[in-house]
Amino acid sequence: MNSCLFCSIIKGDVKGDIVYQDESVVAFRDIHPKAPVHILIVPRKHIATLLDLEQGDKGLMGDIFYAATRLAKDKGISEDGFRVVLNCGPGAGQSVYHIHFHMLGGRSFSWPPG
Repeated sequence: MNSCLFCSIIKGDVKGDIVYQDESVVAFRDIHPKAPVHILIVPRKHIATLLDLEQGDKGLMGDIFYAATRLAKDKGISEDGFRVVLNCGPGAGQSVYHIHFHMLGGRSFSWPPG
């Protein structure tokens, strides 16, 4: 996907502050953070939205959440708590159409969210 910003970050064509990567997942700092720790966790595979997941992507979703647990421990937010958020579609605030999870921590959050 040539015009996808996150695909370009994954390939290294666009600079991103990468904090974690493995064979299936890349994580980098959000350029407009909403918390002291705000990391985007994305699959290397281009999937536009949650609704575009296929049967074969089940393991990939596990890889994403495994990366989130490692990052929470590495960034020191596992003890106090953190939030993992996925926006699906324009009404939910998705602005980049490459599935991505926001991991936020380092401050208190209220419920329900915005």
